[in-house]
Amino acid sequence: MTEHQFSHGFETLAIHAGQEADPRTGAVVTPIYQVSTYKQDGVGGLREGYEYSRSANPTRTALEECLAALEGGARGLAFASGLAAEDTLLRTILKPGDHIVIPNDAYGGTFRLFAKVLTRWGVEFSVANTQDLADVRAQLRPNTRAVWVETPSNPLLGITDLTALAEVAHAAGALLVVDNTFASPYLQQPIALGADAVVHSTTKYMGGHSDVVGGALVLAEAGLGEEVAYHQNAMGAVSGPFDAWLVMRGIKTLGVRMDRHSANAEKVAELLAGHPKVHQVLYPGLPEHAGHDIAAKQMKAFGGMVSFRVNGGEEAAVEVCNRTELFTLGESLGGVESLIEHPGRMTHASVAGSALEVPADLVRVSVGIESIDDLLADLRQALG
Repeated sequence: MTEHQFSHGFETLAIHAGQEADPRTGAVVTPIYQVSTYKQDGVGGLREGYEYSRSANPTRTALEECLAALEGGARGLAFASGLAAEDTLLRTILKPGDHIVIPNDAYGGTFRLFAKVLTRWGVEFSVANTQDLADVRAQLRPNTRAVWVETPSNPLLGITDLTALAEVAHAAGALLVVDNTFASPYLQQPIALGADAVVHSTTKYMGGHSDVVGGALVLAEAGLGEEVAYHQNAMGAVSGPFDAWLVMRGIKTLGVRMDRHSANAEKVAELLAGHPKVHQVLYPGLPEHAGHDIAAKQMKAFGGMVSFRVNGGEEAAVEVCNRTELFTLGESLGGVESLIEHPGRMTHASVAGSALEVPADLVRVSVGIESIDDLLADLRQALG
């Protein structure tokens, strides 16, 4: 797209960036190039740069251009999963002996990647409360190469001031990496706030329909983008063309879906906050949330994820999960349907016994786009 086209609004970019009509047929939707290899115009004569679909595929290219446009980055890259994206980035920016600061609230799979995989490769990590800049500074070392953060965080919905954290990281000569999965680029654009790299599980809000697994990286600088692209090809965990096509299809409606997710979640949070069987609601849209003011400053709305703690401990929390009817008991999030889970026994079982361990009485809901009255009625009957 031209520079002028990139000045368009978010919803326009979501539908058009990287997705011009097919020049041969006029198809308005990017075709699924289900192909592994490409005819070359003589030895070394690559037609539009394509030789083998691990290295590049036209469907994936369209998605990657769209991702870069939506996050305001120099380079977007699409992967087979969010963890594949994380692993590729980390092995690009880290080497044995390096150190990274990670948050004290994060996706269990991310913690597992650091604690069980990268440590065996000689990478060290420290855990910090990223909402406390003094704590982050205390964890920095001379060999710190990056600071990793989720905001909103998973599953406690903590909010970190990205502009302030970027200043801390950069002053130490470290990169700031932001997992933007919970917010999506529609609600929050970390690169504009100082991030060097943005991570997504596109399985979640970007895909939006619980029918595809994928991941993405968007890099602020072209140089780092080239380095990560080299590793993407060398390591090979790329998005397949049909998966890339499904994510692109989801992105087209990301804006309108996130509006409804956020509106529904606000009403769910209000219901829970007034329920006698709930003793804490974690949602940045509530004025009493510790990060509310920062979230209001750096997010367009407060998102579709709500966590809450119930009276009666772990067994009571599990029972709430078991009693819902519209909220489906399942892992993952960000689909059009509402999901409910018990993080301690499900998505965050891998952090048990660590500094990232979550409360046993915690329930996490991914609020979908169903009729809000139906969702509220389901939660009321589940809580009893």
